[in-house]
Order: sequence, then C-alpha cells, then structure tokens
Amino acid sequence: MPPSDDALPEQPRKGRGAVSNRPSTRFGLPDRHAVDDGWGAMEEEEWTPREAASLGIDAARRIITTNDSPDIGFDRSINPYRGCEHGCIYCFARPTHAYLNLSPGLDFETRILHKPDAPALLRQELAARGYLPRPIMLGINTDAYQPFERHLGLTRHILEVLAEFRHPVGLLTKSALIERDIDILAPMAAAGLARAGISITTLDRSLARRMEPRAATPGRRLAAIRALSSAGIPVTVMAAPVIPGLTCHEIEPILEAAAAAGATGAGMTLVRLPHEIKALFEEWLRAHAPDRAARVLSLIRQCRGGRLNQAEFGERMRGTGPYAALLRQRFSLAAARLGLDRPRLPLDTSQFRPAGPQLSLF
Repeated sequence: MPPSDDALPEQPRKGRGAVSNRPSTRFGLPDRHAVDDGWGAMEEEEWTPREAASLGIDAARRIITTNDSPDIGFDRSINPYRGCEHGCIYCFARPTHAYLNLSPGLDFETRILHKPDAPALLRQELAARGYLPRPIMLGINTDAYQPFERHLGLTRHILEVLAEFRHPVGLLTKSALIERDIDILAPMAAAGLARAGISITTLDRSLARRMEPRAATPGRRLAAIRALSSAGIPVTVMAAPVIPGLTCHEIEPILEAAAAAGATGAGMTLVRLPHEIKALFEEWLRAHAPDRAARVLSLIRQCRGGRLNQAEFGERMRGTGPYAALLRQRFSLAAARLGLDRPRLPLDTSQFRPAGPQLSLF
C-alpha cells in the first residue's frame, strides 16, 4: 500500500543503517509510516531518534545448519543470533526477518533474537552417534560478535564446546570483540582447529559509519587482524562486499592494509541485493550518497545482467560482465602481489573426540 499524503518522509536514524522499516512485499505485511498528526513542527532529531534494540529468544531445536551450496566452501554453520545490530545496509541476511513477520529494515537491526540453548544443543549434536565432523563456520548469516554478545557470551560458550570436542571451526566477523576469545582460539589454531576471517568493506571511516553503523571501525578491524595474527591464529581478510561505484576503488588498499596487519589470506564477494534489500539499499543510497546513487545502481546492474541481483549459483557471489571481471582481476593481482593467494591448510577433523573429555578409569 502506498504511503498516505500526510506520511512523513523517511530519514536516516542515528546509529542505524536502514532508513525505514519497509515491510516485506513477499508476505503481504502491513506497511508502516510516520504521520504528521498536526501538532506542529518538531525538531528533526525528535523525528529521527535512535531506535533502541530489544532482545528476544529464538527457541531452536537444532543449532547446526547444513547447506549444499556450490558457492561456499563449507556445508555447516552455526548462527547464535537472528538479526544483527551492526546494521550493515547491504547485509544479505536481512530478508530472513520477513519470515518472522518483521521488517528486513529497522526491525532487522533492532529486534534481535538469540538462542540461549545453543551450547547445550551443540553438545548434544556433536555427541550424537554417527556424527561425522567437518569444519563448522560460526556467524556466517549474522555476526556472532554483535553488541549483545558482550554480556550474553553465547559465541564464547559455543567455542568452549567446540574446543572440548576438538572440533574444527572458522569464524567471520566485523567485530573486534573476537579478540576476547583469543585464549580459546589460539590453542585451537595451534592444533590446526581454528581460523578467522575479518570483513572490511571500506577503509573510509565516515562511509563505514553510515553504511555499517554499529560494526567496528575499519581501523579497529585491522587491529583485530594484528592481534589474532600475533596470537598465531590464521586470518583471512574479506573485501566484502565490493560495491561498484562506492567501494570498488578500495580493493587494493584494503588488501594492502590487511597484509601489513598480518592477514595471510584474502577473499572477495560482489554486493548481493536479494529480495527486500534492493529497495532498502536504494533508499539508503538516496539518503546518504544522492550524488552517486544513479551511478552505483547502474554499475551494479552492469555486473548483474541488467538487474540489481542474481540468485543463480556460480554468479551470485561473483557477478557477470566486463566490470565484474575487471574487479575480480584487480583482486587477484593484488592478492598475488601481497602473498594472500597461497593455499591454506585444511582444518583438521582427525582430532575430533565424539564424547568430549573422559575421566580415566584408573
């Protein structure tokens, strides 16, 4: 339903990525608009307050999620949280909130669900008869080190279980909070059981604040790479997502800064705008980069066969066309020059202890 004539224009919220609480069009959810009730003009900051985040419970029955996607190099993952307070406007996980009858916009950033039983469920699943270990990726859909993790400690408890079972794990995050768990990750890494990935979209602090408002600053992420690497934990930098016309000029500087901080590997993905993210991202562009919005959208379409998104396997991460090929070539050349393209040793599954530690009989 289109907004009424007295609906107030959507404006950026302090500390949030999405401009609006745009509903999902796939499930027919009701639209919501701020409306001028006639009481007179108000200060702008009163119309655009910082949306407070709330925490709810996701009553999961299982904690390990499996997939058979040919685009990613793992078949199982754990996500302790639904929604993410980091507020990255481009986040491909935003549409999952629509399944909860919530908006992929501001609701995704402010109505966070956590899985308090995750460590216990993980212990049950790893101890199950017939379980075959393969590396688990932690925090792939939504960040496992988002702000609520500071006092909940869910991710840390999950790592404690994985360490107990000597189960291999990989992590991907935009948060410097991962440094808190170096005491668990370093011994696991020394045994070939752990590695980490740090995602850096831009080195521009101002752009990062608008585009991913509650994630760690680019400088803080580089410091996290340095801390993890110094502790002997292999770190991959993810130049992800690359946004044509907005961040694509930073591919080489990001890799150079990460290599200088101690990263030993690199990856890249092209921005993905599935489902509701297309409208949310365009809305964000018009609000935060109006002078570049048309060009950014045009370049994305050039990389996506004339569309803003491609869902096909083999193309959704890489894009198609000359401009996407040029971005991949630039990344490959920079990674090779910096030694970030060397093969990585696989995480070791042979040390897995199905029942966890056992007391000696004698």
